[in-house]
Amino acid sequence: MSFRDWVTRVLIISLMFTALSVALLAGKINQSQITTITPSNQEISTNWSEYPQAQLQSSKNQDKQSSDKTQQTAGRYRTTQAFARYQPRYEIAAIDPSNYGDRYTKDINGVPINNQPIIVLHETGYSATSAINFFQTPHTDESVQASYHTLIKLDGTVVYLVPPEKRAFGAANSVFESVNGAETVQTNRGLPPSVNNFAYHVSLETPPDGRGDNYIKAHSGYTQEQYHSLAWLIAQSQIPEYRITTHQEVDRSNQRIDPVSFDFEKFLNLLNTYRQINPVYRAQG
Repeated sequence: MSFRDWVTRVLIISLMFTALSVALLAGKINQSQITTITPSNQEISTNWSEYPQAQLQSSKNQDKQSSDKTQQTAGRYRTTQAFARYQPRYEIAAIDPSNYGDRYTKDINGVPINNQPIIVLHETGYSATSAINFFQTPHTDESVQASYHTLIKLDGTVVYLVPPEKRAFGAANSVFESVNGAETVQTNRGLPPSVNNFAYHVSLETPPDGRGDNYIKAHSGYTQEQYHSLAWLIAQSQIPEYRITTHQEVDRSNQRIDPVSFDFEKFLNLLNTYRQINPVYRAQG
């Protein structure tokens, strides 16, 4: 091989390595740009712990339950002996991921979200089984995606559906009227704003005489077991009474009137049986 051929070959190899280096560098820059402009879907990191947590009655969870109850003594509320004695049946029903999502830290305009948690009460409209089957069915149409965090059957069975740190699609076009004014968050440009991002949704199974009629104004009401399980569930939260509301109260579509025939006074009396203001919190206040 002549000297000229050797130099030419070395030059070609050098150019190839240079081109490869440039390509790799460009790839890193592009990846950095993509990472920078990708919107964040971070979950709320603080408020979700105030929602009711799954309490499972088994020996494996006794230590965890004791720990959870101890932790509650540091908050606004603490559970009572009545809470400890009442042990409703429970089920866990995994629903399709299309019917729930993440809680966001910013709205669609990039404004930080800092709403305090609320609890929204619902009823199923049909049987509990029908509601669960709907939630377990994939839905690509965002306008029909729906879910609750928890559902309570006629016999008081607590059905855990969506983890509290996730956003259940329980109320579409909705606003919560608080002492600070109207509260709502828009997280999807194609849908109206709603309370879903800071709400915990609980639904009561509708009694047989109230099913199938979206315009029914009253029915036989809910069972004693349902009221007890609902109060027991919400007693685990740190959410004050004035931030517990109904689907009818937050709805802005003028179509939702649930939970129909709900006795709020009975519910609050039971809630105060299962939890009480922490004396430490009262003294600080």
